[in-house]
Amino acid sequence: MFLSQFSSVLTGILMGAATLAAFLGEIADSLTIVAILFLNALVGFLQERRAADALAALRKMTAPHARVKREGQIVVIPAANLVPGDLVLLEAGDPVPADLRLVHTSALRTEEAALTGESEPVDKNSATVLDGSTPLAGRANMAYLGTLVAAGMGTGWVVATGTRTEFGKIAELVRATEEDETPLQTRLRSFGKTLVGATGVIIVLVFLLGLLRNVPLLEMALTSVSLAVAAVPEGLPAVVTIALALGVHRMARKGTLIRRLSSVETLGCTTVICSDKTGTLTVGRMTVRRVETLEGGIEIDEVARMEVPDPVYRVLWASAACCTARLVERDGSVQLAGDPTEGAILLASRKAGITAEVIDAREPLISIRPFDAERKRMSCVRKAGDKDRSYVKGAPEVILPRCASLQEEGTRNRALRRMDEMAGEGLRVLAVAVRDVSAGEDPEDRLVFLGLVGLQDPPRPEAKNAVATCRRAGIRPVMITGDNPRTALAVARALGIAEKEEEVLTGPALGSMDDDTLARRVEQISVYARVDPEHKLRIVRAWKARGAVVAMTGDGVNDAPALKGADIGIAMGKTGTEVAKDASAMVITDDNFASIVSAVEEGRAIFENIRKTLLYLLSGNTAELLIMGIAVIAGWPLPLMPIQLLWVNLVTDGLPALALVTDPSDRDLLRQRPRPPGQEIVDRNFISWMLIGGLLIALSTLAGFLYGLEIEHSLEKARAYAFSTLVMGEVLRAFASRSRTRILWEIGLGSNMRLVVIAVLTLGLQIYSHHSGILEGFLKTGALTFGECMGSLALAVVPVTVLEVWKLARRLFIETT
Repeated sequence: MFLSQFSSVLTGILMGAATLAAFLGEIADSLTIVAILFLNALVGFLQERRAADALAALRKMTAPHARVKREGQIVVIPAANLVPGDLVLLEAGDPVPADLRLVHTSALRTEEAALTGESEPVDKNSATVLDGSTPLAGRANMAYLGTLVAAGMGTGWVVATGTRTEFGKIAELVRATEEDETPLQTRLRSFGKTLVGATGVIIVLVFLLGLLRNVPLLEMALTSVSLAVAAVPEGLPAVVTIALALGVHRMARKGTLIRRLSSVETLGCTTVICSDKTGTLTVGRMTVRRVETLEGGIEIDEVARMEVPDPVYRVLWASAACCTARLVERDGSVQLAGDPTEGAILLASRKAGITAEVIDAREPLISIRPFDAERKRMSCVRKAGDKDRSYVKGAPEVILPRCASLQEEGTRNRALRRMDEMAGEGLRVLAVAVRDVSAGEDPEDRLVFLGLVGLQDPPRPEAKNAVATCRRAGIRPVMITGDNPRTALAVARALGIAEKEEEVLTGPALGSMDDDTLARRVEQISVYARVDPEHKLRIVRAWKARGAVVAMTGDGVNDAPALKGADIGIAMGKTGTEVAKDASAMVITDDNFASIVSAVEEGRAIFENIRKTLLYLLSGNTAELLIMGIAVIAGWPLPLMPIQLLWVNLVTDGLPALALVTDPSDRDLLRQRPRPPGQEIVDRNFISWMLIGGLLIALSTLAGFLYGLEIEHSLEKARAYAFSTLVMGEVLRAFASRSRTRILWEIGLGSNMRLVVIAVLTLGLQIYSHHSGILEGFLKTGALTFGECMGSLALAVVPVTVLEVWKLARRLFIETT
């Protein structure tokens, strides 16, 4: 990992320059370059050192123990010792220790959100027979490693362990998925290659020109080293690394942890966010949203207590009376013991003053028939005064036909209409009924209909605003979930992700498409429902095939392959599994989708700051190349020594560059479209500004050099003037580099006090260097009086003044035309 920090093209150029400098006896120059390269590599290494292996996290997720039946005896063994053919016993609360083919079930339900994305517990039935095309989320006769038994009991044969389980398949997907270069890495690599070619051509031409002019070979070799140092922005790798590190620090304060530095910039050009629904866009728990009766309905408020009409009160009482779950007060909070759907009903009933304790006190329980996937209903009989009262709840299509009170067509149609309205809103609907029973009567027949309860895993309150902000920023949000299509579309509509049914695609339909067909259709699909892990990865790849920069959010194990395969994976910190976090480039510690928006803004701001910093650095290198090249062509002595050029690049340019990368972002940054993924970091406008800035600095520096050479007839003085003018000009030009459109006084000095402090310190250090024997010897420059330093400062003011006037002239020209 440490050696990989030296793999960039720019680093290779600097290593070559250091080697050549050492060969020519310039040991100080060589050691300085090597030291800078080492420090930069150390920063990158420390940032990446804590990156964890997703496969290691997957291996840790197996259940520690399992109850199995061997040789007629029930024994508890380490789950790692299970083998295919073992008979495993399951009870409520048990983690499933392997992939099991169920052979017996009794009201068995498992929570599979971490594997399939399904927010509700899944009913299991050992008698179910399915074909091989059944989606993972629909395999009712199977229980899978890493899921949890929510209710009931069951036994099953072990059919797969380790890497052969569904979790193991995900592990293989994570291992086989290759991570692409980030856009910033691609652009800097492309820029480095261009810089290598341009630098090589210039150095060869100057070297040949010197030889033609009979300049000694050793002197021209020294000149070539000087040009190499002048051409390469030595501070760029460190500046980019530190810029990203500072961005990481700012984002950490806002609840976002970055695991790879380059991921910050990737967020800035993200065009698509593929987001898991459960726990990311929604709160991750079932909630009663509405209660409907024949007389009317009511929305269940979020407050602790609420007054409800009598018909609604009867529905809440009956549905809570027909529950086996319990709410337990523990450590100052309410915790659920039992089925999450029943927990949601109990919480809603509490708001009307109905608790399990009150129900048990008034109507003691006599008998109960638990929920069964085949019957799709449950019932309980309680003692209500001198009567036995049966409460029944279940799927409306099962309960409504059993209600004698709905025999009239008008009444039945009214109940069906209300049920369709609730289902159309993406609510899971339960019907609630009651009857007084006598001995020998069926407690689930000839019922009196009470009403309907609509449940939903509701959208996060902040998610809707975050989605709207993403759309304004030109980012396409896409929801991927294991839920059914109607529920998924309802959530998507509430969040503003999708409106039409045509925007929804199911996992089975996706599975029937080849990759080319999916890539053609992917831009028309905003919601994917009933998907498997392989589907998520295919969706990410389809978007990338369309040229998109894809971010993927998620929290489950099933998200890991897509998180790793996306340009940037974003895991949830609170609800996210370790596998999801380890496969991601960043983690949202507060599980807040809105934090992603802040991260996008930070990413865009960092890229713009890196761009302006790169322009600042390359303009300085252009100036140095012009200074050295013109001097060689004109037959003058070298105006600057290699160590002076290195000092300018690393200190004089490097320190202001560090301040430039902390510039505050523009307020309208999230109202702009994302940068095209293929956009180069250096364009025509960039090159124009680079040449103008470099030429101005070069002319002012050469003016100082010629003054010392021709007027004072001193090469030492001439180099001192050139060095001082170049340093001061570069420091002042940093202020003009903050914007290519806004004037210096419009930006204001106070908006970046780091730059002001660095400029004052650097200018002071430069003046001091001409009065310090130690620095004079190290930098190979002569002494200048304070007045002579002020003369250099006057020359240095000229370039920044011309640049500011040029900005104003361009603005006036554009406004008048």
